[in-house]
Amino acid sequence: MKWAAIQQLIGLLLMMFSVTALPPAMVALIAGDGQVVIFLLTFALTAMTGVALWLPVRGDRGELRTRDGFLVVALFWSVLGVFGAIPFMLGPHLGFTDAIFEAVSGFTTTGATVMTGLDNMPPSVLYHRQQLQWLGGLGVIVLAVALIPMLGVGGMALYRAETPGPMKDDKISPRIMHTARTLWYVYLWLTVACAVCYWLAGMSAFDAVAHAFSTIATGGYSTHDASLAYYDSVAVEMVANVFMLLGGINFALHFFVWRYRSPRRYLQDTETRAYLGIVAVATLVIAVTLVVTGAIPNGGEALRHALLQVISVITTTGFTTTGFNDWPVYIPLVIAAVGFIGGCAGSTAGGMKVIRIVLLYKQGTRETFRLIHPRATQPVKLGGKPVAENVMNSVWGFYTLYVLSSLVLTGLMMAAGLDLESAFGAVMATINLVGPGLGEVASNFKGMPEMVKWLGIFAMLLGRLEVFTLMVLFTPAFWRH
Repeated sequence: MKWAAIQQLIGLLLMMFSVTALPPAMVALIAGDGQVVIFLLTFALTAMTGVALWLPVRGDRGELRTRDGFLVVALFWSVLGVFGAIPFMLGPHLGFTDAIFEAVSGFTTTGATVMTGLDNMPPSVLYHRQQLQWLGGLGVIVLAVALIPMLGVGGMALYRAETPGPMKDDKISPRIMHTARTLWYVYLWLTVACAVCYWLAGMSAFDAVAHAFSTIATGGYSTHDASLAYYDSVAVEMVANVFMLLGGINFALHFFVWRYRSPRRYLQDTETRAYLGIVAVATLVIAVTLVVTGAIPNGGEALRHALLQVISVITTTGFTTTGFNDWPVYIPLVIAAVGFIGGCAGSTAGGMKVIRIVLLYKQGTRETFRLIHPRATQPVKLGGKPVAENVMNSVWGFYTLYVLSSLVLTGLMMAAGLDLESAFGAVMATINLVGPGLGEVASNFKGMPEMVKWLGIFAMLLGRLEVFTLMVLFTPAFWRH
């Protein structure tokens, strides 16, 4: 391990992260909510810790290897959870576990919460919550990827560790810093466009910016306990639907659409077509079920709620306008399945990713075909090109670990005191980065046993870092010289 290089990088990233405490301090100053000192103290503690880590090893120019990159990523996300929790402990006076849970949920763009009374919360604390998600969505990833080459260490090692999805070599540019800058611009402009649209739809300027942060990051935090139901506005929901869908699509694809001025590229992409197809089918099934069962007799209203809920869950945003946990028959299970699928690779969404589901489906159909024609050679193809065997092995390995992790975590949640429905719902909400769950955790995790919250924290990190990145740290081979 290149411990000096790792320490230097964590210190520098903490110094950079400390600056993010200043915007909430400005909000506190403007709103006069009495939280200015809390955010200035957070800034000072974070910056001083970063300096203390960086200063002793500032002259080191060691090259990061791939295994170092995995450790840096895991350490940084864990450290962010601690320092991002400081305002929650000092402001709303959350306990240590609750504050860490809230901060990690923000950074991982999960949106599961232990906080209530948001409508009466100081604006600066609400802004801090929303900002955590925006940074966690793509901002932290892009900033980290852009920063590493400046340090003279192996940027590609961290790129491979953090980039979601199996097709990690499909990059915008061979220069990783240019890739990071490009993704940053796409992320920023989508956020600005989303905020403007929310404002035009009737939100206040503060709420528009706050919800744009969590929409593009597919995080789901809101400034109101009722989430989007607070507005009861078709216009607001339409804006949310459009930008949640965009947040769940590969950001590199957004760049290519912009560069070539060709929206048709969305439909030319296999993963995006499958993603939109899943949304359409799930929405139709749920809307018809709601009408037939009489849960929502009006077809237009049923379609409105079904569409927002499906988009919200498949993008793992977690905005709600109604409690889908109370919907009839099999609808909660359909929504849970959609949450496990998740959004597209290279997006801010969680879940297993649509591309992996597509590849697993293609592999399944190939094996079925080979049962009938055992001598036939039929490679798995994506976009007309054969998929390498090592990619398929990686997809199967990920799928196996993901399912096993979900089952083990469900068992542990039950051992910690939850019933089966709530335990399954808690795992669905955290490992898939969805936010809302089922049963006792349908709306929030407040009042849950501390062990459930720590298991949730681990599940959120596992989901955000796509299982392999975190699990590799628990193998003896990783630490062997």
